[in-house]
Amino acid sequence: MGPRELDLRWGPDPERLREVASHLLAGGLVAMPTETVYGFGGVPEKAPLMELQRLKDRGPEKPFLLLVPSAESVPELRWGPDARELAGVFWPGALTLILEDPEGRFPEGVRSEGGGVAIRVSPHPVAKAVVEAVNGPLVSTSANTPGGPPALTAPEALKTARILGAGDLLWVLDGGPLAPSSPSTIVDCTGPRPVVRREGSLKVDRLKCVLPGIHEQL
Repeated sequence: MGPRELDLRWGPDPERLREVASHLLAGGLVAMPTETVYGFGGVPEKAPLMELQRLKDRGPEKPFLLLVPSAESVPELRWGPDARELAGVFWPGALTLILEDPEGRFPEGVRSEGGGVAIRVSPHPVAKAVVEAVNGPLVSTSANTPGGPPALTAPEALKTARILGAGDLLWVLDGGPLAPSSPSTIVDCTGPRPVVRREGSLKVDRLKCVLPGIHEQL
């Protein structure tokens, strides 16, 4: 058997969401649309992380980011006033924040060697609904073959999953096609001052309107 397909193009209904949440909480994976590309996802636990690392041929030294329901859903991360300000203005949206995990609550594979965890609140209705149904963070990584372009449609995500050897552990959630877009902007908030690590669809000039002292290290 191969990956299962679920059609959510007309909106994620509660029954389907409960089914998807149960699948994820039992260790399953999904491919679903986000505000940028289709991504593979699973809960941040050992078995799903290992399968995502296998699919992407990626070791723990390159941690995945997390999609979260809200800033309040991850109180174990260290929230400084600058990070809260950025999240309050730009979430949900294409802004990824790297926050310190001071007590090591998150596993290798999402936590960097320096103790940072990258998080984002997605505005895409399917991704947002799935994360809220799970009521916790979901690992997210682009659905693409090594060196290949990320999937922008469910059929592309399904084809990619099959090429990478995903079985029935992975469900493809069809939320319709996505328009080509830039990746999220990444801001590292683990130090004394926020630092822009990658400029994406959210431009640095807009960040500086909120935090004039933000640094750039692109």
